[in-house]
Parts: sequence; C-alpha cells; structure tokens
Amino acid sequence: MHTREDLPTAVLICHEQDRLDREALASWLASTLKLAGLIIIRDRPGRLWRAARREIRRVGLLRFLDVVAFRAYARLCLSAGDARWTEAAIERLRRLYPADLDAVPTIVVASPNDDEAREFLAGLRPDVAIARCKVILKPAVFALPRVGTFVLHPGICPEYRNAHGCFWALVNRDLDRVGMTLLRVDAGIDTGPVYLHASYDFDESRESHTVIQHRAVVENLDAIGRILLSLCRGKQVATVSAEGRRSQTWGQPQLSAYLRWTIAARRNATVRSVRLQPDRDKDAHGISAVS
Repeated sequence: MHTREDLPTAVLICHEQDRLDREALASWLASTLKLAGLIIIRDRPGRLWRAARREIRRVGLLRFLDVVAFRAYARLCLSAGDARWTEAAIERLRRLYPADLDAVPTIVVASPNDDEAREFLAGLRPDVAIARCKVILKPAVFALPRVGTFVLHPGICPEYRNAHGCFWALVNRDLDRVGMTLLRVDAGIDTGPVYLHASYDFDESRESHTVIQHRAVVENLDAIGRILLSLCRGKQVATVSAEGRRSQTWGQPQLSAYLRWTIAARRNATVRSVRLQPDRDKDAHGISAVS
C-alpha cells in the first residue's frame, strides 16, 4: 500500500499573475503528488511589446488590430465575470485540495530557461514537472524531470496547438474538440506524446472561452492525476494516436472571430430550446398540452 512518502515528486512552473495555477493548481498537485517546488515566472518589462511585434510579423497589421480590438472588448466586457469565476474556482479547489503552499520551496525568475531556474529544478530532482507557462522550454529544462515535463494544454492537439485552442475550436464550430490535452513536452510546440483528451459539458452561450478552457482542465484533475501517478510508477499508459490528423498552430483571439462564435452560439442555443419545447409542453402522461 502506497503512503504519502511513496508519492512521486512534482514541480509546477507557472506565471506569477495566474492565481488559478499558482494557488489552486498547486494545491491539487500537492495533494495528488508531492509538490517539491514552485518556479514562478515574473514577466520582464516590455513582454507585451515583444509579443505584439511577434504577432504583427505573424499575422500582419490588420489582423493584429483585430487582436487589439478583442483585448479591449474582453477587458471592458468579459474580465469582471472571468475574475469572479476564477475567485470562486480558487476557493473551491483550495478547500477540495488543502495544502500548505508556504512550505513549498519557491523561486521567482524572469524565465524558466534561466540558469537559476534550471539549477533549482536540477537540485530538486523531481519525477515530473507541470509547465503552465507561455514560454517555450529549452531541452536543458524540460528534460530534467525523471519522467518528463507535462503540459495541461487548453485545446485538443494536434488540431488546436498553441495557447488558445478552445477559442478557435468554438469559432470553427468544432465543438467535439473543445477541451484539454495532457501531453509530454518535446522539442516542438505542443507536439509531444498525448496521454489524455478531455472536456466537460460546457455552455458556450453562458461561459466565456476563458472559463471554458480553464474548466476543461480543472474538471478533469482526477483523471490527469491518475495518469501522472501511473507514469511515475512505471506503468504503461496508452497514448492517443495523431496519425492521419491535421495539425495546426493558432494565434491570438480576434474580435471578428469572437463575434462569429457568439452569434453561432446564440443560434445553437435557440435551436436547442425549440427542439426541447415539445417535451416541456407534454403533461405527465406524455400528452401534448398544445392543441
């Protein structure tokens, strides 16, 4: 019988401003495995400007303005609701997975690829690392944990790689691929072996894409934990085949795409309501009350 002393060790890499990761996910990890350390990323000044220049080079100025327009809309109209959901989720998960995070060795770095972060990770010698960061890890970092470094990716890979997979699956009406992927990091971008695809019964007419992509992860933590434990204990875990499937990297959310999604989601909700109406109009004997 396994005891807590037998549990594999894990390190979480996440951004300082992402409290859902830094507090709630860390508590889950400390309750499921042994949380050996936290690598907290404090962004350098100018990060947004560097990201903006990369996006302009990638999509051009016109589409970049579409991205900026969505960011402004999200800040004005979506951020308050997302913040309320996040606070409630943190409170719920901290109750469900109680842990003393103050006792966990922690380092704050500008990049998880810095020498300081790499030396910290090497000194802990963890079985696994969980990377919840927007930084592409170098092999010298992601190869350090004994079993590997894993990503809880907000999207179904390989079809929806990069950080906004759920958003683009919703826009594309690819609703069977709105979810998350557990994969092991390799030298590509979200191209490593996949151990889990998972989702939940999301409500696209009421939930923002940010809430949907977060819930796709937190609603499946038990399944993720079982797979990580099995891998750490040397058990065989089947991978999800990507053979014959398309692979694509998606960019930042755009306002025009967001509007297409929300219009389609409202239409879909209306159609579902109409289809359910005959059942609501029947009495207890299944006889329609409408002549």
